[in-house]
Amino acid sequence: MVMLLCAKYFQRLAIPGGPLRVLYKNYRAATPQNFSNYESMKQDFKLEVPEYFNFAKDVLDQWSSVEKAGQRLSNPAFWWIDGNGGEVRWSFEELGYLSRKFANILTEACSLKRGDRVMLILPKIPEWWLANVACLRTGTVLIPGTTQLTQKDILYRLQSSKAKCIITDDVLAPAVDTVAAKCENLSSKLIVSQHSREGWGNLKEMMKYASDNHTCVNTKHNEMMAIYFTSGTTGPPKMIGHTHSSFGLGLSVNGRFWLDLTDSDVMWNTSDTGWAKSSWSSVFSPWTQGACVFVHYLPRFESTSILQTLSKFPITVFCSAPTAYRMLVQSDTTSYKFKSLQHCVSAGEPINPEVMEQWRRKTGLDIYEGYGQTETVLICGNFKGMKLKPGSMGKPSPAFNVKILDENGAILPPGQEGDIAIQVLPDRPFGLFTHYVDNPSKTASTLRGNFYITGDRGYTDEDGYFWFVARSDDIILSSGYRIGPFEVESALIEHPSIAESAVVSSPDPIRGEVVKAFIVLNPDYKSYDQEKLKKEIQEHVKRTTAPYKYPRKVEFIEELPKTVSGKVKRNELRKKEWQTI
Repeated sequence: MVMLLCAKYFQRLAIPGGPLRVLYKNYRAATPQNFSNYESMKQDFKLEVPEYFNFAKDVLDQWSSVEKAGQRLSNPAFWWIDGNGGEVRWSFEELGYLSRKFANILTEACSLKRGDRVMLILPKIPEWWLANVACLRTGTVLIPGTTQLTQKDILYRLQSSKAKCIITDDVLAPAVDTVAAKCENLSSKLIVSQHSREGWGNLKEMMKYASDNHTCVNTKHNEMMAIYFTSGTTGPPKMIGHTHSSFGLGLSVNGRFWLDLTDSDVMWNTSDTGWAKSSWSSVFSPWTQGACVFVHYLPRFESTSILQTLSKFPITVFCSAPTAYRMLVQSDTTSYKFKSLQHCVSAGEPINPEVMEQWRRKTGLDIYEGYGQTETVLICGNFKGMKLKPGSMGKPSPAFNVKILDENGAILPPGQEGDIAIQVLPDRPFGLFTHYVDNPSKTASTLRGNFYITGDRGYTDEDGYFWFVARSDDIILSSGYRIGPFEVESALIEHPSIAESAVVSSPDPIRGEVVKAFIVLNPDYKSYDQEKLKKEIQEHVKRTTAPYKYPRKVEFIEELPKTVSGKVKRNELRKKEWQTI
């Protein structure tokens, strides 16, 4: 019965052979491959959650079987390049073979058992993907971390998570060795390196001799699968627990509907390997649909390299953060032709309408914004076939019943700002995290009546579209007005002098608090008279949005403070403003 449920699940996830794509010289309208329209998608969506589920066995190995039977296109399952001629291509069968070898290393050489925790800190190299699948096969709990972590960050995460194993490379191994003695649970260390290191198992050497004979653990759907640390925009990073079903099943919503993938697609997501977005769009969502995961190993973001890759390789679906799109639209794209590119999406933070318009002008493609959290799968999204409203995060995904609530838990009508919330009672949706690990009070604080409170503020319009206002902490209260920073920042970015901006509250003796804009100027404007430029920018915002929202204070800075995931730390800027009182 369990196998039947999983087989039925697998059949329902992917709908191969959608309609042919039509290319236009300029604007290209996107036609859904996996659904007819938003209304039918929302109404017809239903996914049973079997008692036992493991993504490696029930999805990846199923695709391997489809591949062997000659029923899948010749698309690789995994395609990696390093920009210097290095290239790796794996079929689903090869992915299975290599990940089973890796799984045996975890259970035999590292003596890890089901439920033990494994910290993974690697850049975008093939071993990162093998480690993900190996942890699924062994039932060990994966804890990804970004390669930008400092020694202090690593210590905090190892101690907080009680990880028994860490996998990293030459760059971060010295930092791990420095703090390892303070981590009593850490018992094994694996390094991806061409050289040996004392006290570490060399993964490349071990893979040569490991057996590929491994039986996947039969995990229950609600067993812990992974722990993700938040980016820490509002305080110390929290640990978020996800199960085999919350991401393994839940992210089918992303892959099938928002990304609209089939097994003929090549999906490139530029997210850092340390964040849940990589699990979203570089593991579960594409592989659920049998699509190819494309990876370009770039030590740092370079607009030229991104554009060259999109032009040279048959990438059909592209996902990147708003910050990346902002940088890309500032580049000259006239020499690039994106022949294969069909669908562009963005998530992680709101994307400015001006950036969307510039991208559309340059590529002929819309950007479909999605909204979610580390705690969730896609909450709201702009889906193919929908009317796009620039600046909106679209409509609720099929996974959730999303509402705007007031402070008492009452559902608010269109046009009224409140807390963005997901209904979790009487039936908890499967695409939601289980809890904040070792933090029951924080977990309890997210509930209000029958709803999970996201911590974000927003409103709906008369057409049912959701609009992001701000994180609850970021709202500015000035002379009785409630002002969200996103709308002000969207107005600011339209001014040609501005490369980036962040808006926070600043104390004012008369108004209580006012809007202050921290601005990073484009190089061409750094020599301008700053006082004149401030006034010009202020007048620009008054013309672009409601005049009461304009920044009464402006400060030019060289760079904005950001988390290791690239999100602006508004709380740091706000704290700086208020600590002088």
